[in-house]
Amino acid sequence: MKIPQCFLLLLFCFLGFGQELPPIERFTTEDYNGDNQNWMISQAENQFIYVANNKGLLEYNGSEWKTYSSPNKTIIRAVNAIGDRIYTGCYADLGYWKKNNVGALIYTSLKPKLEVGVLNDNQVWNILEYNEWVVFQTSKSIYFYNPKTEIFKIVSATQNIYKIFKVKNRIYYHVANQGIYVVENGKSKIVAADEVLKTDRVINVFESNQNLVLATRSSGFFKLSDSKLTAWDISAAALLSDIDIFSTIQLKDGSFIIGTISDGVIHLSSKGDLKYQINQKKGLTNNTVLSLFEDRAKNVWAALDNGVNCINVKSPIKTFIDYEGVLGTVYTTQVFKNNLYIGTNQGLFYRELHQINNAFKFVEGTAGQVWELFNLNDEYLFCGHHFGTFIIDSDKSEKISDTLGAWGFKTIPQHKNYLLQGNYSGLLVLEKLDNKWRVRNKVEGFENSSRYFEINHQNQVWVNHEYKGVFKLKLNDSLTKVEKLDIEASLPLGESSSLIKYKDNVLYASEEGVFKYSEVNRTFKRDSLLSTIIDKNDYVSGRLVVDKIGRLWTFSKNNIGFIENDNVTNTSVITNIPIPLKFRKGILGFENISSITPSTYVLGTANGYITLDLNETHKKDKHLIYLNKVAWHANDDTVVPQDISSKGVFKFKYGLLEFNYAVPEYERYVGVKYQYILEGDTDKWSKWKEASAVTFENLSFGTYTFKVKAKIGNILSQNIAAYTFEVCRPWYFTNTAIAAYVLLFFVIVFITHKAYKRYYIKKFEKEQLKSQQLVMKIKNEKLNSNIESKNRELAISTMSIIKKNKVLNKIKKEIKNSKDNDNIEAIKLIDNNLNDNKDWSFFEKAFNNADKDFFGKIKKEHPDLTPNDLRFCAYLRLNLSSKEMAPLLNISTKSVETKRYRLRKKLGLEHDDSLVNYMLKF
Repeated sequence: MKIPQCFLLLLFCFLGFGQELPPIERFTTEDYNGDNQNWMISQAENQFIYVANNKGLLEYNGSEWKTYSSPNKTIIRAVNAIGDRIYTGCYADLGYWKKNNVGALIYTSLKPKLEVGVLNDNQVWNILEYNEWVVFQTSKSIYFYNPKTEIFKIVSATQNIYKIFKVKNRIYYHVANQGIYVVENGKSKIVAADEVLKTDRVINVFESNQNLVLATRSSGFFKLSDSKLTAWDISAAALLSDIDIFSTIQLKDGSFIIGTISDGVIHLSSKGDLKYQINQKKGLTNNTVLSLFEDRAKNVWAALDNGVNCINVKSPIKTFIDYEGVLGTVYTTQVFKNNLYIGTNQGLFYRELHQINNAFKFVEGTAGQVWELFNLNDEYLFCGHHFGTFIIDSDKSEKISDTLGAWGFKTIPQHKNYLLQGNYSGLLVLEKLDNKWRVRNKVEGFENSSRYFEINHQNQVWVNHEYKGVFKLKLNDSLTKVEKLDIEASLPLGESSSLIKYKDNVLYASEEGVFKYSEVNRTFKRDSLLSTIIDKNDYVSGRLVVDKIGRLWTFSKNNIGFIENDNVTNTSVITNIPIPLKFRKGILGFENISSITPSTYVLGTANGYITLDLNETHKKDKHLIYLNKVAWHANDDTVVPQDISSKGVFKFKYGLLEFNYAVPEYERYVGVKYQYILEGDTDKWSKWKEASAVTFENLSFGTYTFKVKAKIGNILSQNIAAYTFEVCRPWYFTNTAIAAYVLLFFVIVFITHKAYKRYYIKKFEKEQLKSQQLVMKIKNEKLNSNIESKNRELAISTMSIIKKNKVLNKIKKEIKNSKDNDNIEAIKLIDNNLNDNKDWSFFEKAFNNADKDFFGKIKKEHPDLTPNDLRFCAYLRLNLSSKEMAPLLNISTKSVETKRYRLRKKLGLEHDDSLVNYMLKF
């Protein structure tokens, strides 16, 4: 029995070479920062994924992983997200995790609610939700925990409990060497005790047509009805009996996913037929599948012995990946006579269209680069090859041309037995004679590479050369040579540009848009509708493809799209399918797509191909975006998580404010992009970015609202996540500081006012003083002028007296010298004039006018001075010499000196003191 089973297993593996498989998102230890082994997977209400890992609990939000260490540093083997709690079980402990206000999980152990020692040396292997209970399974006991009452109920077994199951809202469990039990009314009851249940291990229990289906580790699937166990007769029975099953689940559609110990994942239909098998060679990270889980979007998660994989089993996209490198890069595909042909850089391959599990076969004689496959009316399949042109019939090839580089083929209007072929060095005409195709002639007069060419009408050919431009050729009636050649000046040159005919219109596509040829104007004009399919920011190639159904396909960085005609409105409708370039992995400028059925397409890639079901692409899942973390990064490298459930308040300090957000979307070929705005800082949304985090540096004080939204493929998220926060004013901008600044301002204003007032008062006083000084100066000048006048008068008076006294003395002397004695009366008269007080009075008056206070000051200082002394002092103040004073005093010069001496003594002056200087001081 083992020989045919091994043969069947090998056969399945061989057939798997040609399998079209769902996309797989692979996560390694480097991605999730945990240990290799993963034991169980669950999903929370917010769609986040939780994984029980050797290192602890893993959380995945669709963008990034976060690892939480096990509470007691042991392996977490069980996890189940129920409500807002994540229940986990490990060695000698069980409990739950719950998010705090900063978005981090906090663990609470339930062990203290159990009796001491109950969990000692026991490992929690499974966790189920059952009505209001949370059910934990260890090796010997089942713990029913009520979160509301926080009460435990325990069901124990004498032998090891392999696993517990929830079916039809009942709890079943398998006990080693005994059988299957069910819990009823708080008690255990055995429902099946067949020999296979004693010798083998039940991996899972399902419901099927009112019966129970049991999946065993090595004996296959069984049906349990009326306590009787019978083998389930399915086509995959032989395969299942020869593999070791470690985990299995029944999907929502009734089909089964089986995880094996060394053979990867197997997908069975609800009837037990093999759909496909995925192992390490076909994209799985590891062949040992420890646990399986179906999420709310119907993706299947595999907890592996090394890594975590997400299999998009319901994706409209299926992938054929050439892991062995046999096929190579796919440049063209075509369905012909119920076969799917793919042309690659290594040759032409084919398989029967609907036998997706069959391997591709090589068409002999076609080794090398295949550029184009052309199906002519389902009668002939032409293969454009680097080494020439071939006719393909099933697995046979016939070479009909040795001209290198056959790019493509076009039918020629009104010549049903002719084909125009473009190649590396121009154009060829192919002709069918006697049901055989051959080269009729080369078109002379044109030697350029003709990858893209179209026949607009009879004898007029357009050829696009991406480096030289678009050529317009006029062929002669016999199609043997070019009669006229022009270059279309109205079109821009464009790398990866293309030329194609769509709805009888010649179209040229480049980065500048789509241009349509107008027969009326005889030139190309930019088509406003069709040009909307080309976005410069999203442009990668101007390649256009028209399929046999009449859809016009385009390729951009983030989408592939098609244009078709709406049958009701008769208008063109554009549909974009979000398959980003990084997932398509096609060759730029050589994108290719063809229809298998009206709704199924095959798209060539660099290592295989993708099949696309258009009937499934219109489904629009609803997605929410979550703000997962807000954290402040200070300049000292400290990170402070913030409460994301309420308004944030931050002290003003320099640093970074970080926002983390994500959409829990796990479809491999659906790209997620984010757009955000920080209200209070900018009024514009950012560009769409793939990064799920953003930081803002050194925000000024004020109130801000951060908003973020997502685009999943081409669909916007249902919500916009928002977080409002305030950056407090720095201490120098607080209300107290502002009040102090205001007070200081007024003080400064007051002081400034006072200073300016004082300044202007002083300035005014200074100006006034200047005016007064000017007035004084004028007055002084006038006074000085008066004084000088007085002094002149005084001097004149004094000089007059001096002259008069000199004259009188001279006359007196002459009289004395005469011998006439009658002159005595004359001498007396002269003496009286010399001592005339009138002269003195006149002098005193003049002196006082010139120097008013002199006599008062000196008399005050020296009250004992006589009038004669005062007169002498006045003469001294006038700085008269002794010789000049003698006539005034009517004494001799010697007597003046004596008088000086006596006055000096009266004034108390020293011998060296100047008498004149002393007088000038008053």
